[in-house]
Amino acid sequence: MLTVSNISLRYGKRVLFDDVNLKFTSGNCYGIIGANGAGKSTFLKILSGEIEPNTGSVNMEPGKRMAVLKQNHFEFDEIPVLQTVLRGHHQLWHIMEEKDALYAKADFSDEDGIRASELEGMFAEMDGWNAESDAATLLSNLGIPEKYHELPLKELNGNQKVRVLLAQCLFGNPDVLLMDEPTNDLDVETIRWLEDFLANFENTVLVVSHDRHFLDNVCTHVCDIDYSRIKIFTGNYTFWYQSSQLALRQRSDQNKKAEEKKKELLEFIARFSANVAKSRQATARKKMLDKLDIEEIQPSTRRYPGIVFKPERDAGDQVLNVEGLSYMAGGSPLFSGVDFKVSKGDKIAFLSRNTLALNTLFKVFWNDAQASSGSVHWGITIKYSNLPNDNSSFFEDVNLNLVDWLRQFSAEKDETFIRGFLGRMLFSGEETQKMAKVLSGGEKVRCMLSKMMLENPNLLIMDEPTNHLDLESIQALNNAMVEYKGIVLFHSHDQEFINTIANRIIEITPHGIIDRHMSYEEYAEDKAIQERREQLYGD
Repeated sequence: MLTVSNISLRYGKRVLFDDVNLKFTSGNCYGIIGANGAGKSTFLKILSGEIEPNTGSVNMEPGKRMAVLKQNHFEFDEIPVLQTVLRGHHQLWHIMEEKDALYAKADFSDEDGIRASELEGMFAEMDGWNAESDAATLLSNLGIPEKYHELPLKELNGNQKVRVLLAQCLFGNPDVLLMDEPTNDLDVETIRWLEDFLANFENTVLVVSHDRHFLDNVCTHVCDIDYSRIKIFTGNYTFWYQSSQLALRQRSDQNKKAEEKKKELLEFIARFSANVAKSRQATARKKMLDKLDIEEIQPSTRRYPGIVFKPERDAGDQVLNVEGLSYMAGGSPLFSGVDFKVSKGDKIAFLSRNTLALNTLFKVFWNDAQASSGSVHWGITIKYSNLPNDNSSFFEDVNLNLVDWLRQFSAEKDETFIRGFLGRMLFSGEETQKMAKVLSGGEKVRCMLSKMMLENPNLLIMDEPTNHLDLESIQALNNAMVEYKGIVLFHSHDQEFINTIANRIIEITPHGIIDRHMSYEEYAEDKAIQERREQLYGD
């Protein structure tokens, strides 16, 4: 068990946490949620001992071990991959080092022999003889083949490094696992593997993530950071979101009687419990929800952006025709043989194991990159608006406040009109006078979404739209794209986005594409498609 007692943390006049008291128990996974700047990552650092609170203490049951997912991708650059993973179990690694040092001594004494015997006993007790094979298996499961295991970590690319650090964190079955954004830079397949691993993990997990699908599949509880307090709620993210929205509606309904409200909440819990029981990773969550006291359900104080995309005109029959598209990079194809047509009503999720291939394909769509061969033909009725993965060109060297920045993209120049769009994206009052070039990543994306709403497109192209956004903005954008009556082409690592928006999947590989009119869940579970994928990737 991990306990937090009377934790407070202040930075000057700003109170991040005040009098926080919590218990985290074995067998549960706690998703840490809160608005940007609420202190999610800081809270994990307090738990790990990296940051000292102003008051209070963190206590872990004696003899238990904590592991933390490292965010510094360069810390182990000179260390071989397999050794990097083994170092995740600090006590075992120190025993291995001390053993090796003793056996390497030229003047091995009787005292050394006694100490070596003690170390061998501890080593065996920790299942040390299987450590290397266990670490190798873990790496392989995370997509790091054996040929990389003896290479220095610096020789792996960024995605592979993340997987190695993830293996380091998971190695040795830690009693408490702290993970800050574990799905960043992971492809969908690896995320699904991690979901399965954590759903069956029997110890304590605390995780910060903006990936709602991931939180839903692994979390038994939600820790909500709000008003410098942290409250624990039973259920996953979707349960917390839907129940808090229901409670908010009930609070505003003055005419509904208390008995009716209680009945509505109980019916909601029953419905959600039934859905959990049918999910891919059904666990003890259903029993937890069945035992839930409805007094735990409270309205959220979160503010959600108001995102609505309205096409200026309907699209015609000719939307987009892509023929024979290929792109070479460094003598190898990022993609080739890309042929497809887009029709009215399509909401297409583009997938690939190579994120750069999709980033480049989308740049070809909006003429920021030139294909090596092939053609892209847009229908004459199509008015598209795009959200690039890298939006820096819209903000660098721009000496404009937010009102004037957004006014550039609007036919209507009236300031009240412009402020209305900014207000919907949670920029109000003095914030509208903030200079565009100093915005945070999330603020820039919200500005880009305001620009897209003003353009009234009948087709949206979105390259990793959830990057930099908080959960509230992601949820609002997701809802807007589901409701949107136009055509959507998008790339995202957010499985909830793909599951709820896409009615068609196109996967881009170096040697062709797979194009299916189906949901992502159907696509991911289709064995014939998975066999075809392996062929096209050359695995």
